[in-house]
Amino acid sequence: MHFADELIKRVRELGHPLCVGLDPHLDRIPEAFRKGSMRPGDPETSEVVQAFCAEVIDRLEDRVAVVKPQIALFEQLGWRGLQVLEVLVDRCRACNLSVVLDAKRGDIGSTAEGYARAYLEPGAGLAVDAITVNPYLGRDSLAPFIERCSEHDRGIFVLVKTSNPGSGDLQDRALDTGSVYEAVAEMLAGDCRRLVGPDTGWSSLGVVVGASDTEHADRVRQRLPEALFLVPGFGAQGAAAAQAVRGFRAGRGGREGGIVNSSRAILYPESESWETGFEASLGKAIDLLGEAVR
Repeated sequence: MHFADELIKRVRELGHPLCVGLDPHLDRIPEAFRKGSMRPGDPETSEVVQAFCAEVIDRLEDRVAVVKPQIALFEQLGWRGLQVLEVLVDRCRACNLSVVLDAKRGDIGSTAEGYARAYLEPGAGLAVDAITVNPYLGRDSLAPFIERCSEHDRGIFVLVKTSNPGSGDLQDRALDTGSVYEAVAEMLAGDCRRLVGPDTGWSSLGVVVGASDTEHADRVRQRLPEALFLVPGFGAQGAAAAQAVRGFRAGRGGREGGIVNSSRAILYPESESWETGFEASLGKAIDLLGEAVR
C-alpha cells in the first residue's frame, strides 16, 4: 500500500500520531537488560541492545503506528549493530509497526542510488518503509529516493526545519524570496504533489519540521499542503503536544498530517521500575497527543 495512505489510516485507527524513536543509548539502557562491559565492540552489548529494543517493540504493538530507529546508535556497534537492526525491523513488521529509518542520507550520483537501493527497494537486506534524507546537495541527491517512493510505495522525510539549537545557522538564512528552509520546501512541492496517495490525499514525500517554532510549521505547511510532517522536539526536548501538531490540518475525526516523535522520554523514564515508568510515559504521550489532535 502507498506509504502515506497506510500510515495515516493507522494513525486514524489509533487516534494519535505518536512515533516512538528506537535510540539505544548504551549508558542509559536499564540495569535489568545490561550485561558484560557494555562497550560498543563487546558482542554482549549487541545482545543487550537487541533484547532491550525487542522488549520496547513488543510493548508498542497495537498502541502506536510507527517507530523510528536512529541508525547511528546501531552503527556504533559495528556490523553486529546493523545485524541487530535488521532483526528488529523484521520484528516491527511482525508487530504491525511501520519503520522510518532515521539516517539523514544525502549524497549524489551512484552513492545516492546505493543508499536508496539499500533501504527502499523490496528484498534489500535492510528495507524499511521510509527514511530521512538531507536535501542540501540539491534535488538530484533526492531523485533516487523519490523514484523508489513512486515505484515501491515507500516514503521519505526530507530535512526542512530541524529542532536542534544550531538549525538557524543555515536554515534561517535570508534569501531574496524568503529563508533557506522555505526555499527547500518550495523545491519539494512538485514531487510532493506527484506522490499523493489515492485514498487519503497525503504524500509519501514528507518533511522534518521541529516542534519548537510554530511559525516555521505554518510557513512550511503553506508551501507543502500535502506533505506528512515528521515532528521532533516533543517530550524530552520540551515541546508541548499542541506545538507538535501545529502543522497538522483538519482531517477525518481531527487534526492529521504527520507523526510526532518521542524517544528518550519514553525509553528512559525516571522511575525505579523501568516497566512501570515505560508504560506510564508511553500512556502519557499517547494521551497528550490524542487530546491535541481531537
